Order: sequence, then C-alpha cells, then structure tokens
Amino acid sequence: MQKRNNMSNAITILNREEDRRVVEAIKQAELNTSGEIKVHIENHCRGDVEERSLVVFNRLKLNETKLHNGVLIYLAARDHKFAILGDEGINKVVEDGFWNDVKDLMMNHFKEGRFADGLEQGIQRCGEKLKNYFPCQSDNTNEIPDDISYENN
Repeated sequence: MQKRNNMSNAITILNREEDRRVVEAIKQAELNTSGEIKVHIENHCRGDVEERSLVVFNRLKLNETKLHNGVLIYLAARDHKFAILGDEGINKVVEDGFWNDVKDLMMNHFKEGRFADGLEQGIQRCGEKLKNYFPCQSDNTNEIPDDISYENN
C-alpha cells in the first residue's frame, strides 16, 4: 500500500485537504476512546465487498487491537462500493443495525459526491459509539496509525 500522492494511477476520491480533514476526524474521534478507526480506500473491490473489507481489516491488523474494538471504513472508489466492519469487541455491544445506520448516513453524502463529508460523519458516529463502550484508558496507546491507507488496484 502506498499513499495516493505516490501513485501513478492516483485514486482521486479525496484531494489533499479532504484527506487531511478525514485524518483529523479520526484523531478527534479517537481522543475519548481506546477504540481504533481506520479508513482504507482503493480503486476496485476484488469480489464481495464484505469479504474484501475483512481481508483488508486483518491485513491492517485491526483484528489485533487489545480490546478488539477496531473499526474499518472501506471504500472501493471506482466500483462505488463501501463497507464498515467492527471487530468482535464492539460488535458484541452495539445495537442491531448500528453499522447500517452509519452506512446510510455516509451514503447520503456519497450520493452527492461529498466523500470527505460522508467519511467525517461516519467517523464521528463510530467515535461516539466507541467512546460509550470503550472510554479512553489512562494507559491508552494509538495501536493503529490514523492516516488513510490507499491501495491502487
């Protein structure tokens, strides 16, 4: 994986300022929680979006957080697909339909081409839920980098 700026066939869903805004949203959402939020954007989804997002989730080590409270927001930009995955720790405590509600919120922005706004809203909503169930610990460490991961495929 490389950052978009280093790719010859760049993913263009976010410009530099929007990328910065999304990373800042992740940092803000994680201030009050031990949970980890990661955004991954790639051009194409290989196969089923849920299966692909699980592969990415594990490759980015979101399944290895101490409290199993990692969240992945996965987007396949050119295929117009996305998924949100939570690890088992958070999936045990969130209400049924929570992830679909977050997806619907984000989709409203995505349909209008406002990808950064949709990502920011989704990240904020995930952060609020993580804060409720996984408040920040005194020994909290940032287990997953806050940057957006990009893959050109």
